[in-house]
Amino acid sequence: MSLSLVSSNRCFSGTQYIYRHASAATQTDMTFAAYIPPQAEKGPCPALFFLSGLTCSEENATVKAGYQRLAAELGLVVIAPDTSPRGDTVANDERYFLGQAASFYVNATQDPWAAHFQMERYIAEELYDLVLGALPVQAGKIGITGHSMGGHGALTLAMRHPERFASLSAFAPVVAPSQVEWGQVAFAAYLGENTDAWAEHDACALVLSRGWKGDMLIDQGDADAFLETNLRTPLFEAACQQAGQSAQIRYQPGYDHSYYFVASFIEDHMRFHAERLTA
Repeated sequence: MSLSLVSSNRCFSGTQYIYRHASAATQTDMTFAAYIPPQAEKGPCPALFFLSGLTCSEENATVKAGYQRLAAELGLVVIAPDTSPRGDTVANDERYFLGQAASFYVNATQDPWAAHFQMERYIAEELYDLVLGALPVQAGKIGITGHSMGGHGALTLAMRHPERFASLSAFAPVVAPSQVEWGQVAFAAYLGENTDAWAEHDACALVLSRGWKGDMLIDQGDADAFLETNLRTPLFEAACQQAGQSAQIRYQPGYDHSYYFVASFIEDHMRFHAERLTA
């Protein structure tokens, strides 16, 4: 599979790239951002996947999160994929929490979504293998994080594919999609009405049924307008306690759901992953 270079920019002695490629999983062209730190000149480096949230693309985290300086210091490749397939032939919906830019990182089984919305397969298999083969990424040393819907994706993909991801964190994740409007609408559309299928993509259910092999870091702003309605972080905290799952869940006073919040705590997350990926 070949990569087409969209752009490259020198950044903190490394390079921020944007690539495009034809995806077998989504049957569309997909774009992703890849920051390559200066340490990669000497050999492969550990990598961190950053999954973005509803309405976003690879650009949001790449431009707003401020991870490049830390990635250059710590020697981390950072991969930021798009949030869904896109294009005139791809199904969409007028609601912002369904359709393009709102994949919830699942493999859809229902029409009209199933033809293109295969985002779990895309992230955890196709893109994962692609970056290992095409970029200076160290095998077995890949972590995952994300924001909001992307935080949901990070938690669920890590627990569903523990052999692929070695470290895990999230910013303001949707932890109980089966119990909130965003997730209920999306899961019914993508996966059908069988709630047992929903549970396989619900972090609260997964931590009880599968768990995570290590510890995790979650930051949540206590002034987040979505906290009580669609994020429901305390439910995940309770599930972790019930499961005996190691998790540091921090409620940050005064912070909202924006990338100002993400940028404020990105250093903690980058260092968290670096410690576990370089151990």
